[in-house]
Amino acid sequence: MWGWVQRVASSLGGGVGGGGVGGTESRWDVSVAVGVTAMAGVALAAAIIITSRRGSIRSPWSRRKRKHALSRQQWNSFFNPDGTLRDRGVKMFKKIRSGGVDPSIRAEVWPFLLGVYDLNSSESERSDVRIKNRKKYEKLRRLCCKLVERCVKQLKEMGEGGNVECGSGLDGSESSSSENFISARPSLFTERDGMVDSAADLPQNVETLESYSCHIEEDEGKSGVTHLDTSPKEIEPSDTDSSVDDEIETIQITSLARANEENGQEATGPDSDDTDTRKPKKTAEDFETWQRIIRLDAIRANDEWIKYSKTQATVSEDAAQQAAIAVGLKDYEHLEPCRIYHAARLVAVLEAYAIYDPEIGYCQGMSDLLTPIVTVMDKDDEAFWCFVGFMKKARHNFRLDEVGIRRQLSIVSKIIKCKDTHLFRHLEKLQAEDCFFVYRMVVVMFRRELTFEQTVCLWEVMWADQAAIRAGIGKSAWGRIRSQAPPTDDLLLYAIAASVLQRRKLIIEKYSSMDEIIRECNSMAGHLDVWKLLDDAHDLVVTLHDKIG
Repeated sequence: MWGWVQRVASSLGGGVGGGGVGGTESRWDVSVAVGVTAMAGVALAAAIIITSRRGSIRSPWSRRKRKHALSRQQWNSFFNPDGTLRDRGVKMFKKIRSGGVDPSIRAEVWPFLLGVYDLNSSESERSDVRIKNRKKYEKLRRLCCKLVERCVKQLKEMGEGGNVECGSGLDGSESSSSENFISARPSLFTERDGMVDSAADLPQNVETLESYSCHIEEDEGKSGVTHLDTSPKEIEPSDTDSSVDDEIETIQITSLARANEENGQEATGPDSDDTDTRKPKKTAEDFETWQRIIRLDAIRANDEWIKYSKTQATVSEDAAQQAAIAVGLKDYEHLEPCRIYHAARLVAVLEAYAIYDPEIGYCQGMSDLLTPIVTVMDKDDEAFWCFVGFMKKARHNFRLDEVGIRRQLSIVSKIIKCKDTHLFRHLEKLQAEDCFFVYRMVVVMFRRELTFEQTVCLWEVMWADQAAIRAGIGKSAWGRIRSQAPPTDDLLLYAIAASVLQRRKLIIEKYSSMDEIIRECNSMAGHLDVWKLLDDAHDLVVTLHDKIG
């Protein structure tokens, strides 16, 4: 640098008049001044560049626009010859955190992120898992069919039912019709697709049936995902009601045990004195309720997904009709074949999940979470197990007691309070410090505020964080670098807080009620930059993770 300054000074000195010592000193003074000015300009330019790129240095998210998503070639390079992941998936997680996943390989990558496959499993082991999972899913579908058959039988006996289309296509059973139904769960989803927000009672003249169930156990082996037990024999369509009843005896106990485990409570076993009083009482009537809401939401699903799945977008009319008949779908004449097919797949997977996790069953909003998975995964059984993995973290969003929702809203509130006390005091004045205005964002995980592709990218980053934590590699891979955010289970909540903080000035200066803030949050749809959102979320994680956690 100094040599460059001298060369500049020398060239300038040749053009300045005067001689002798005084002239030389004058030229040198001018040269030094010019050189110093030039160096100052260079320093200023460097400072501007460094400042403008501070986010890139500090945050992996801000480099995403200049980074490519995980490609097929990179994905293949992460595996050993036997199909096991190199380095426990650390490189995979880092790549996904910084660039997402290329759409062409999402169907292969997502089962790893969602815990369907163990990170240490070989290709042959994963093949075995796929076969077992397919059988378990088919078993659930048969149980759905059996439950529908008994509901219809009861209705017929009481003079309230009639002949309808078959319910699952697996055994020719009948299904109850899918007339209009209004969700009994209060909802903030009224802004789109005519979602309902009031309650209506179902007919009460159906006797309570014993809950349909399948023998479920917690697989504490490789995947970390709850699986169906394959030890009992598979249920065939010709089985009697008594054999089905024998198959379903343990579902409430297992559902309670799973819920207690997630809440840090001692699991209640079949011999516990309070099993009968504490276990969830889910009946055939509950399933009929879920079934009706599922069909209503499936029919109303929008078509944003179509351009992201060419195979499903070009499905034939015959294939769509067969899929609809297989799940007893009704009132779809106004839909094009691809949307009929998509709705039928949503019904099949969501019904199976309602049986699999009867404590949650089905609530409005779950179809929003499933749509991207069904779009990416062409096979229903694979989509189902990815959804199960997703719901391991998301299921508390749909508990009727809303304990999980309140916990998450509390975290968002803490983030805002720690980051911006002025904004938080304003929220307190409006009695909005509980952050209920972001309820919808929490429940459906930004699905309504971001585009399809933005949502998927955000979820992939979130899943990569959660998978890294499950694998126990969070701190070892990132914890030593203070300038980068460590993986967190609550990345979504930091992103939600960031979206509110981005609008702090508007909220403070213009809004005087929580209703106005709710409308502002709902109007974010289509106007959020997911990369900026992740930038800001990352900054919040770096600054507040230790305090909030």
